[in-house]
Amino acid sequence: MDTIIWIATNVFGEAAILLGFIVLLGLLLQKKSASQTISGTFKAVIGFLIISAGSGVIVNALVVFEPLWKEVFNLSDQPLGDFMGQEGFNAKYGSAVTLAMTLGFVINVLLARFTRFKYIYLTGHMMFWTTTIFAGVVIQAVGDVSFGKLVIFLAVIMGLYWTLQPALTQPFMRKIMGNDNIALGHTSASVALLGAVAGKYLGNKENDSEKIKLPKGLDFLRDSNVITALTMGILFLVGAIIVSLKDTPGAEALVAAAGDKNFIIYAIIQSLTFAAGIAVVLLGVRMFIGEMVPAFKGIATKIVPGAKPALDSPVVFPFAPNAVILGFLGAFVGALIWLVVLGNTVGYVFVPTMIVLFFHAATAGVFGNATGGVRGALLAGFITSTVVAWGQFIMVKFLLSDTIPDTAMWAADSDMFILGPIIRFLAQLFF
Repeated sequence: MDTIIWIATNVFGEAAILLGFIVLLGLLLQKKSASQTISGTFKAVIGFLIISAGSGVIVNALVVFEPLWKEVFNLSDQPLGDFMGQEGFNAKYGSAVTLAMTLGFVINVLLARFTRFKYIYLTGHMMFWTTTIFAGVVIQAVGDVSFGKLVIFLAVIMGLYWTLQPALTQPFMRKIMGNDNIALGHTSASVALLGAVAGKYLGNKENDSEKIKLPKGLDFLRDSNVITALTMGILFLVGAIIVSLKDTPGAEALVAAAGDKNFIIYAIIQSLTFAAGIAVVLLGVRMFIGEMVPAFKGIATKIVPGAKPALDSPVVFPFAPNAVILGFLGAFVGALIWLVVLGNTVGYVFVPTMIVLFFHAATAGVFGNATGGVRGALLAGFITSTVVAWGQFIMVKFLLSDTIPDTAMWAADSDMFILGPIIRFLAQLFF
């Protein structure tokens, strides 16, 4: 048991290690030369870590962005009352979560091998957090349960989810990618699908975000890096100006965080840092995918014939970079609306986790653009903010209130919010 838990924690819990082993295995099965095997394995891992590094840069910038806009709207963190919390939850149920994650992955591979759903889920960090959130929902619903029953229940649920989720999004992935080589393995799948459907019926496919005709003087907007920097620069700048004019303790704390720098200049630098993070992520995606797809053919042909790797959401970003920004803009506007609506209707202070909103809305934006152009991308972003806002409220107040509501505010996201009530229902039937 200790060995299994160690493997679950240090292999399946470390996405770079897991994917490195997958690439290594694929290259060995293809009997590549030692030079090709070593080069391909290391480049794939480095590419993935570049994605992580870029994501870290994005996160650091958003850590400034989120409190900036909370201060603009005079919002404060909501007291959650008594609850177990992530640290206590991990101490009591962490081994069950990691074992369930490991067995769930085995079920995923077996289903890919013996059914027509030939998808293997490889987004390691999402595997862990999804299993954790669903474990919290189970414990909240039925109380303390036996180790074995919890592991079996979660393993089956996760194995099915990791197999079927990529299958549901694959028709749109083929449209986006122009081929059938890889699948989406990410918890943004639900909003991506909703965005694609909304784009199909409410958008205009002919008005593709990537074919927008701009005046010659605005040709610079064709560069996705420039668009990102400009969009986020405006949002940061507006927020910083408003905060600079306020005389509240929160505003003073934010200004003080800039140190000797002018706060507005500090905010602009954060927006450019965010844009740099996006550029780094896209570089990592290109490097990672360049090694992952060829190596995966070894597994697809030897162990799971016809299998496709289901990968993290940034794999779709390079195919519609304008839609990435449009999706986030739609989500940002939606988040501002839901901040006010939730506070004035149900008395809940929505924490608009910009990390979740960006990656999920960006993915949904690409899907919405594929079926409905610019309008589809914007609608997909707004749908994302709606799911995240109301999903967070329901999750924190009803599905995880005594276990890990704190985690739901930053590590739970679209698919978890959509599936949470279903997991609760199934848990009450099973236990």
